[in-house]
Amino acid sequence: MKTKNFTYREMTLSSAQVEVPRETYQRSFNAQRARKIADEFDERIANEPKVSYRDGRYFVFDGQHTIAARKLLNDGNDLPIKCRVYFGMTEQDEAVLFAQQFGVSAPLSAGARIRALIFGGDPIATAFLKANNDIGIQLDYDQERGRNRIGCIQTALNAYCKIGEERYKEAMAILKAAWNGEPDSFRSENVIGITRFVDLYHEEYNPHRLMTRLRHVDPLSIYREGRATGINLAGYKKYLYQVYRIYNGNSRKHSLPLKF
Repeated sequence: MKTKNFTYREMTLSSAQVEVPRETYQRSFNAQRARKIADEFDERIANEPKVSYRDGRYFVFDGQHTIAARKLLNDGNDLPIKCRVYFGMTEQDEAVLFAQQFGVSAPLSAGARIRALIFGGDPIATAFLKANNDIGIQLDYDQERGRNRIGCIQTALNAYCKIGEERYKEAMAILKAAWNGEPDSFRSENVIGITRFVDLYHEEYNPHRLMTRLRHVDPLSIYREGRATGINLAGYKKYLYQVYRIYNGNSRKHSLPLKF
């Protein structure tokens, strides 16, 4: 999504004036992170919180923990803070800029970033969300685990962008059906191996056979065997090979050629 240009100016606000929109795109407050910032605080290099003036209120979209750290250093009391205040932004605009921040003190998790981009209407992020929802998979933004919830969001998004929506949905539907959406089945190694296999052998493999063969192995086997394999394969190929091996089994009739 192309970043819009917004006017801003430096303003001094009371910490009591700013609000954090945690109900929509912001992450939860982390007291330990605020304390760490406070313990290492140096006024000479401190970043100014970024604030959006919207509907007569000030919403902080970058710097909530810096503000909290300043209050800790002031015995928990509110105090004046120099902020960079933006004008003319919608809440969706704020979410997109929040997702694009690169703060050194608190880098965004993939889940927090994608959630903010979805709220902000980013076309790739929203299409990715819909593709997963179409096949009954939820994005596990907060790594809570659970049936039909995918936590390796960046890995899945990378696969979606690399092989395209149609093949991504085909591969993930097979993964979901093979292990009934069990949490362990949505490991990044399974996502990598199965999506790459479906893409590479798309015109040759049998989806039902792949799903059935996967169903008869432990969902952790691709990870374990991939890590332990003595074959000299780098990166994703060691997990792709495990899916290839599972698919072929001992069958000569249904065996696929090694193409990687």
